Amino acid sequence: MSENTLKITPQTSLFKIFFVFIGILAILALYFKLVGPIPLSLTSTVTTKTDVFTATGEGKATATPDIAKITLGITVTSDSVKKAQDQANKTINKIQEDIKKLGIPEKDIKTTRYNLNPTYDWQGEKPRITGYEVSIYLEVKVRDFDKINTVIDTATADGANLIGDLEFLLDDQKLKEIKNKAREEAIKEAKEKGESLAKAAGIRLGRILNIRESIVSPWEPQVFTMAKKESEADENQTQISPGEKEIRISVTLTYETK
Repeated sequence: MSENTLKITPQTSLFKIFFVFIGILAILALYFKLVGPIPLSLTSTVTTKTDVFTATGEGKATATPDIAKITLGITVTSDSVKKAQDQANKTINKIQEDIKKLGIPEKDIKTTRYNLNPTYDWQGEKPRITGYEVSIYLEVKVRDFDKINTVIDTATADGANLIGDLEFLLDDQKLKEIKNKAREEAIKEAKEKGESLAKAAGIRLGRILNIRESIVSPWEPQVFTMAKKESEADENQTQISPGEKEIRISVTLTYETK
């Protein structure tokens, strides 16, 4: 009796694996065609809560300026550049030295502009250069307001013929402090108003989601136009009072509701 024996070879196994793989691909292709792509699953957290509650508060703080900024200058015209420069430099150096003697520190005296321009005679067919003009401007910060008039008088006596506006400013640190004070007051008012309104409406407030701030009334320097009077100095001393300035800040709090 003879027996038929099926002999498994490596080639036979590879063919079987190949045909199985082709079959799987065919099944997947048919699935995608009929059902569509398989959705991918990503781990994520989605917040669907949209109920929010907002409350706005306003805070204000006042301060008295502590710096007076004066613009002083000299303008000189001469028939040559060198003469104009020499005269202007000599005068402005004299002004700076005498202002320092009044107790104004060097760090509070700064040159802000230096201009050199030709002057022209416009008579005739073509303009003709007749000389040169040099202008130098100083910015002087005075922290003792009793010295404001003295600084101006000293500068004009030394030859300053350009007197700009007088500005009253606030030191950066002091400005930061009053901003913080107004901000804290605004937040406090917004919280109190929000809690009161929510309680009256039967709303439970959750955590604060957002804070928005806006400057309602910024702190701006006061500006005075200076003019030198031609009569007795004691009778015509300008009594300058900077007064107080106010800054107002508005804060809006956004809460989630429970």
